[in-house]
Amino acid sequence: MTPHDLAERLARGGSVQELSRAEQPINANRLYRIWVEEGSRIVKVYGTPARERRERHSLDALADLPGMPNLLDSGSEGDLYWALFADAGQWSLATLPENPGLARQAGEILAGLHATENELMTNMTRGIDQQWVSVDFISTFRRLARYRGRLGLSSDLMDAARAVRPPYASAPRAAHTNPTPDNFLVDDDGKVTLINWEWATLAPPEWDLSKAVWLASLESGPASAAGVQQGYGKEIDQGQLDRWTVYHAGMMLVSEAENRISGRLTGLDDLIGELQRAVAGATSSVS
Repeated sequence: MTPHDLAERLARGGSVQELSRAEQPINANRLYRIWVEEGSRIVKVYGTPARERRERHSLDALADLPGMPNLLDSGSEGDLYWALFADAGQWSLATLPENPGLARQAGEILAGLHATENELMTNMTRGIDQQWVSVDFISTFRRLARYRGRLGLSSDLMDAARAVRPPYASAPRAAHTNPTPDNFLVDDDGKVTLINWEWATLAPPEWDLSKAVWLASLESGPASAAGVQQGYGKEIDQGQLDRWTVYHAGMMLVSEAENRISGRLTGLDDLIGELQRAVAGATSSVS
């Protein structure tokens, strides 16, 4: 059975629309919108059983948190693990025009998440802390150096990125770790839902906040970035934001390089430009 076959079975004769990107990394999840008698639903077919297990754990632990997806059903068919969600909306913060009000909702969701008791999220006692961030920051740019030629990164930029001080990380809290604009869905009533919880863990709250603010500014505009911070109830220092952006951009470039098997990596000029901008900002900042 293929993921599409599974979606058709769950649709019980209703329509099926694939939402996954045409070019997907190895073992990527597949997403479908299906229409049943009760209305539209979202089917998620996981690339690996571990992803389904991690997301279900997060959804169970954080079920009472505002802005969480509504899990309706889950199961497996052979080696396919799937979940059925209520449809949280056909739009996202990435596809809608700049809207500070929706961005404030996104910030409020992150603030509520970070206020959650760690014990509800996991039995981890340490999580991603300052030491982990500092070591992984260095490791990220060592890995990125392997793909410098394929990415078209200059040696000067790589040297400058490696010279940036790792960002400050406060005590780990329950965190999403990937609060990108396209992970904040918006329904017809303007309600915002944060989806894709399979990589949730204990991490510094600055991880989530910096990534949400940076990408909101990049993909929506400065008013959206300000809205995220207003909803969160805290502003992130620009110097720290630049240092976190260096880290995030580095990790995203490594991910792109490791998931595209061969050939020159194209379509990443904006991300490389953001790395260059953030390196310059972090280098000039004393924060």
